[in-house]
Amino acid sequence: VRPRLADAKFFFDQDRKKTLESRVPGLDKVVYHNKLGTQGERMERVCAIAETIGLQLGGPELAARSLLAARLAKTDLVTDMVGEFPELQGIMGGYYARHDGESEDIAFAIEDHYKPRFAGDELPRTMTGVVVALADKLETLVGMFGIGNLPTGDKDPFALRRHALGVIRMLVEKDVPLKLADQLLHVASEAFNGWLDKQADPKEARVQFGFNKTKLEEFVYDRLGGNLREQGASAQEVDAVLALRPQRLADVAQR
Repeated sequence: VRPRLADAKFFFDQDRKKTLESRVPGLDKVVYHNKLGTQGERMERVCAIAETIGLQLGGPELAARSLLAARLAKTDLVTDMVGEFPELQGIMGGYYARHDGESEDIAFAIEDHYKPRFAGDELPRTMTGVVVALADKLETLVGMFGIGNLPTGDKDPFALRRHALGVIRMLVEKDVPLKLADQLLHVASEAFNGWLDKQADPKEARVQFGFNKTKLEEFVYDRLGGNLREQGASAQEVDAVLALRPQRLADVAQR
């Protein structure tokens, strides 16, 4: 174990010589997905979504904090520490943010934006964290649905079912007063429209990227229905309430 710890200490000391902000340009060199661009392009989309959701939920102040946290959230992917210990992504970002003098709110949001990572995992601790986690998951869902990477049977390589469930849990348990299709999915698809407009050949890019909002909405309601049945609601109750496609998921349990 000692050599591993010595490596970790070396990486930790090296990483802290550069701020997270100075690592942002490095994300442009990391491919996220060949059809969806680099981690830098992805970060810009997440930023756009987070800023708009923050504005809708808490005004300019929450929007500014969410934008900063979203901008820095993926920068620890290009640190030596996360390169060596990938399971520390997010966690190291929180440590480095504090070291750079960022507020606890920003550090928590960077650390928490992957949550919930699995069924029963805790949710982000702060509202900024919730906004960035929502933006991150919505970006993944809209992006993967846009290029047709849908889960099939038991195969779900991009964990889209887990991302959808994460979005549902945050909307319900944090009582987020936003509409699923008209606000959240709309904001996320607008971020992609902005990205597509910047492509060398926007028309060609749009041919490859065809996002169907209704399809993703159905996918989220399917996950929600399954989740409610697991919690003891009868199939008839679930079908009766979800047939109306209630836009505010926090109300569904009461209905």
